[in-house]
Amino acid sequence: MTGFSQWMDGSGPESDIVLSSRIRLARNLVGVPFPHRMNDDQGRFMLETVEKAIAALEPGWRLNFRRLNQLSLLERNVLMEKHLVSPLLIQDPVRHEAVATDDREGISIMVNEEDHLRLQVLLPGLQLDEAWQIANQLDDMLEQFLDFACDETRGYLTAWPTNLGTGLRASVMLHLPALVITRQAPQVFTTLAQVGVVVRGLYGEGSEALGNIFQISNQVSLGLTEEELCHNLMVVTQQIVGRERNARQHLKSNASLSLADKVGRSWGLLTNARIMTSDEALNRLSDVKLGIDLGLIEGPLPYAFPQLTLMTRPSVLQTEVGRDLRPEERDEIRADTLRRHLLGKH
Repeated sequence: MTGFSQWMDGSGPESDIVLSSRIRLARNLVGVPFPHRMNDDQGRFMLETVEKAIAALEPGWRLNFRRLNQLSLLERNVLMEKHLVSPLLIQDPVRHEAVATDDREGISIMVNEEDHLRLQVLLPGLQLDEAWQIANQLDDMLEQFLDFACDETRGYLTAWPTNLGTGLRASVMLHLPALVITRQAPQVFTTLAQVGVVVRGLYGEGSEALGNIFQISNQVSLGLTEEELCHNLMVVTQQIVGRERNARQHLKSNASLSLADKVGRSWGLLTNARIMTSDEALNRLSDVKLGIDLGLIEGPLPYAFPQLTLMTRPSVLQTEVGRDLRPEERDEIRADTLRRHLLGKH
């Protein structure tokens, strides 16, 4: 099986609802145009400069540097499915895009996406402060070798105005099936928009919220410190967690039979179906996870929910098989993979 990333182990505070916490820092070098304005010579300079800086980090921070145009489309898509790179970075890597990751894949640095550097730290559960501390240390070490563009008034200069200031985007990935089932999600998300929190789908901007998985993050990074941004999102997240817990208890108390039926049907399909699409797999896994969290199904799943969702992704399936698969072949192998892992026959 494709190696799992650190953040997928199902641990951490509030991990029944909060799947992961992420801190991302946008950084750009002085005197070099933003990636969308760079010519080939400038892109090559950026790539070589960043690669040397990463190679100079202390041994405990050594990262694996990969140029994306040297990876296959399948390898790039697996990185995206693991949330180590954005869909934008792998869209058309014909110039000077790269990614650097640590062995546990809790750290990734995207090179020449919308900004020269996007430093990312991913941890399981609700650990925004811990992720910020790691990102801050990495940022300080890279700044010993790289001259980041910063203005006294505007803070770090970035390709998008919303990232000006700290350049920090804090986000959490949440599993919110009860809010969706009870139709409270739209109201909750409308309230979040009013307090400067953005709601996105499974793979960030422009993606769908498959499997009742949502990402929330701060909208702007100017005018507050990094600690304040993390604290504000932490408070909002705890409020959403509380709403989701209340909704789960409401379902268990007032709709126990229909909820148990929903969970049981999804378990039956996951452990017996011979064909399953990726969207259905995520939605069925979401039902089963809710059932386990509420004690409607005995015993834990053999893998954490994020690991199971990764197993269903198209590129991961093809990597395991070792060849390109037609959509119908993927659906068959996905169903077989889920049956084996859920029934302990892997």
